Amino acid sequence: MKRSVISAIYLAAKSSAFALAVGCAGSSAFAQTDARAEADAKARAIVSQLTVDEKVAQLLNVAPAIPRLNIPAYNWWTESLHGAMGSVPTTNFPEPIGLAATFDAPLVKQVASVISVEVRGLHTLGRQTGHLGRIGTGLDTWSPNINIFRDPRWGRGQETYGEDPYLTAQIGVAFVNGIQGSNPDLPDVVATPKHFAVHSGPEPSRHVDNIYPTPHDLEDTYLPAFRAAIVDAKAGSIMCAYNRVYGQSACGSQVLLRDYLRGAWGFNGYVVSDCDSVVDIYEHHKYAPDAATGVAVALTHGVDNECNNATLGGRTDLGNRYKDSLARGFIRESDIDTALVRLFSARLRNGDLPGLSARKPDATPVAAIDTPEHRELALTAAEKSMVLLKNDGILPLKPGTKIALVGPLADATRVLRGNYSSPRSAPPISVADGLHAAMPDAKVTLVPFTPSITDGDPVPGTALLTPEGRPGVRAQYYNALDKAGAAPDAERRYPATPALTRTETSIVSRASEFRQVANDYKVVWTGSLVAPETGLYRMALTGVKGSLTLGGKTIVEAKDYSRWAEPLKLVDVPLRKGDRIAINLQNESGVAPAPQIFWKRVSQDLDADLRRGTADADVVVAVVGLTSDLEGEEMPVKIEGFEGGDKTSLDLPADQRALLEKAKALGKPLIVVAMNGSAIDLSWAKDNAAAILEAWYPGQSGGRAVGNILSGATNPAGRLPVTFYKSVDDLPPFTDYSMAGRTYRYFEKTPVYAFGHGLSYTRFDYGDFAVEPVNGAVENGLSVRVTVKNAGARAGDEVAQLYITPPAFKGAPRTALRGFQRVSLKPGEQRTLRFDLSPRDLSFVTEEGDRQLIPGQYRVTVGSGQPASGATGVDGGYAIQKVVALPK
Repeated sequence: MKRSVISAIYLAAKSSAFALAVGCAGSSAFAQTDARAEADAKARAIVSQLTVDEKVAQLLNVAPAIPRLNIPAYNWWTESLHGAMGSVPTTNFPEPIGLAATFDAPLVKQVASVISVEVRGLHTLGRQTGHLGRIGTGLDTWSPNINIFRDPRWGRGQETYGEDPYLTAQIGVAFVNGIQGSNPDLPDVVATPKHFAVHSGPEPSRHVDNIYPTPHDLEDTYLPAFRAAIVDAKAGSIMCAYNRVYGQSACGSQVLLRDYLRGAWGFNGYVVSDCDSVVDIYEHHKYAPDAATGVAVALTHGVDNECNNATLGGRTDLGNRYKDSLARGFIRESDIDTALVRLFSARLRNGDLPGLSARKPDATPVAAIDTPEHRELALTAAEKSMVLLKNDGILPLKPGTKIALVGPLADATRVLRGNYSSPRSAPPISVADGLHAAMPDAKVTLVPFTPSITDGDPVPGTALLTPEGRPGVRAQYYNALDKAGAAPDAERRYPATPALTRTETSIVSRASEFRQVANDYKVVWTGSLVAPETGLYRMALTGVKGSLTLGGKTIVEAKDYSRWAEPLKLVDVPLRKGDRIAINLQNESGVAPAPQIFWKRVSQDLDADLRRGTADADVVVAVVGLTSDLEGEEMPVKIEGFEGGDKTSLDLPADQRALLEKAKALGKPLIVVAMNGSAIDLSWAKDNAAAILEAWYPGQSGGRAVGNILSGATNPAGRLPVTFYKSVDDLPPFTDYSMAGRTYRYFEKTPVYAFGHGLSYTRFDYGDFAVEPVNGAVENGLSVRVTVKNAGARAGDEVAQLYITPPAFKGAPRTALRGFQRVSLKPGEQRTLRFDLSPRDLSFVTEEGDRQLIPGQYRVTVGSGQPASGATGVDGGYAIQKVVALPK
């Protein structure tokens, strides 16, 4: 085994130059330009001056400075899935599953353009403060996540654009174009679609999974969005996944990285590994016998940049594995040079390094982050993302309506952010605050919920006082006397005198904003927390060590720093209004979770509170759902319904199901607002609620968006990007990557709510339908025209969805989305829409994995939802006469 692996690596090394040459010739999508040629030449000149020690250090996500060449440090680890993540407050947009629900590619491009501006602003801040080696300062970003949300149990599905390859491809292309700007050879920020490929859970086993997708499913489902992001949007980077595919690690895959990426698709950018996925090659997959062999597998297959979680603790010796591999003949220095030329070329082309004639210096100011215009776009995106699933006529609510607001998420703010988001953004707006703002004449009564697994919201700055009694909290920053990572198991030492003392508005580290704070530091917060109301509070600490004390008695304590995504350790604390809780907390650089104090005031007698709170209400609005602390990335969570970040059930938590039944029994109309990142079973609500609004994890302005929709200030028009099933019992096993029986394309049973479903406060009619072959032959594509009219009394958006239903053949889907347009129409207004379908749009995939125009009779439908779903629409037919093969 060991000998065969090493032999394979040796042969791969010998053939790497040939493979790259073939890859560059495989497609004209990445034709050489003057800017790229100049950048590559300058990158080669840089690499030629580096020592081996300097070279191997540059292969990691933390690339140290090279002072003798005036090259600053660079950290490739930058996240901006739905908002830039950095050291200052940034704009937090809806979770990607919500962005997909807008069915609005131009909007997503606009959102991504704003995110790109804020990423550039963070880079400017890093340059100004001398902190370019820190996470979140690079001019690249590890987004978007374009994996297919094939199963609703996957905790990271919320990060994707849903279950459909076409929708995912179109929204993904829009996001990449927005991030990179108009010229992919001179990108504003380099986009990195992820995780390539065949990656969608389960989370707990992702480091050892070995997936064998059928040739049909690989071409039909798992690769189209990546192809579009690379070939159509020309993304400058791509991230390989943790799992194995056909026995090889995705970060060492002949099929994925050579045959498809650099071969068929002609990709000439750089590949970055998911964090520790190169380590997985030898530690978990056991595909390679040791570290030197494992890094060779990745490097010789085309992985240029390795993300390694050990860099979070300051490890600086990780390049030694590459030196060992070099010494043992598994890799050549030219393999390292090839990777580094790609990386330095990217840094020249995105403007991080000067000297490229066509690249102007980036002048994005820090003030461009979190502007009023960006906040307004966050609200618009949230409004457009929400899906009205049911409405018996109760919505929109009339002015002056008496509303009883119930549920664990009614006044919650942490839930709004979703997964992979900065804990710092504009002040988040809860549904309670959003309803008050949208309906100032209404009476809104908030009924606290009982202790729940969804508890915990950041303590607001308004509740904090400094030791001197002023608003805020004292923060003292101490620079470490020894470097992080020098002795990983030892306590770092700090001086007695802080380098910086400030009054902050919250428990947050702002070290990255100040040049006088070193890369390795400690921050200590002191002050007090004042209880605003008498009652029972659930409190927790994360990302800190220290304690909260009341009257000299410790009420909440953290003796060790919490781990990534660790569940909150909530403590019940009875407080009286005005109680002052002393704060003494600290955090150090390299600690993954953001520092925070969480609390939630809860009911001690829900039945009594419900009776009082709903006594004179006209309607009951229940805000229920999940949080990204329950569903997310590889989390140490194991409770009823959730394990390891994934769901084991589609049910709402048991206490929420009981609440809905109690609320229904009150005899008042029940409106359900759901916040979640994945499909949940809404069958009970469908049968019992007067209205259901799917709000996802809607970002910083989510509560205001809910208020605007419930009040009628905004007309909803979102559509479901995933199927809402009744039970996991209706689905194949989670570990089964076959698409049979999954998603609207292959699911044969009746869902609770179908992919593409969504209602409006107005109605739309379709007519004047025409289907015409391009240049007289279907093989050249189709032009589809349809007229959409707002036949109701309110202005609103319509999402016109085009589906193609193919003839029966082995592997044929029931139907497939092949076009969508979101249009805004005034009452009585009509517009003619045109869909230009390429041969690829008309193609389907054979059982053998070949993409073709397949002969037979086809049905094309344009309307408000899927054909045969009861949605308004029109349809027609066309025929394909002969087989036409299309490229991978």
